[in-house]
Amino acid sequence: MTVDSSGPDPRRIQSMFASIAKRYDRANTILSGGIHHRWRKAAVRLADPKPGDRILDCATGTGDLAIAFHKAVGERGVVVGTDFTPEMIELARAKSPSIRFEVADVTNLPYPDASFDVASIAFGIRNVGDPKKGIAELARVVRSGGRVIILEFGQPPNAAVRTLYNLYSSRILPLLGGAITGKQDAYQYLESSAARFPCGEEFVAMMRESAKFGAIDVQCLTLGVAYLYRGVKL
Repeated sequence: MTVDSSGPDPRRIQSMFASIAKRYDRANTILSGGIHHRWRKAAVRLADPKPGDRILDCATGTGDLAIAFHKAVGERGVVVGTDFTPEMIELARAKSPSIRFEVADVTNLPYPDASFDVASIAFGIRNVGDPKKGIAELARVVRSGGRVIILEFGQPPNAAVRTLYNLYSSRILPLLGGAITGKQDAYQYLESSAARFPCGEEFVAMMRESAKFGAIDVQCLTLGVAYLYRGVKL
């Protein structure tokens, strides 16, 4: 099965995230009821990092997942967080000066092949202009046996849950997000992008088309509101 890999205009996405950067953390916590912190902890567990490991977190935003990885690998480890929105990287650096935060695009990472043990992206792959290229780059920079971790929104498989979730995400979430950040159009886009982006086995197929993984695992989180993927590089 071939999965469509077209994505949004990167310039539009960069501008949108720059406009909401200062209130991004607050909006995430309110809109998810704080559950997004538990999802990131699940991503770290699935990555199974060891003390001293080298971690790359892409589309890091204000750095929450990078910070969680830093706690797991300790001072002997190395964590690099990247985002292509400079305003997000500024906030991330202020939150955790001990982590190396850099401006970089996940579709063109400035790191050598096989230079990390884990490469991750949380709630960012659907906003990449070419998701397949982004996945390929994540796989390129991890060593053989290394893990690519992807956390992304999805659609609940249960029809009743999906109906309730779609009601919240399409009608309530943009209004709340707009009230918090002053940018309702940004949250209308974020909701619509999550609704149409492939999830579950369809996204696993996209991963297989993008890079050589020996195994791919998928976990359904919070009744399918989010999905967590791990690809082990051959």
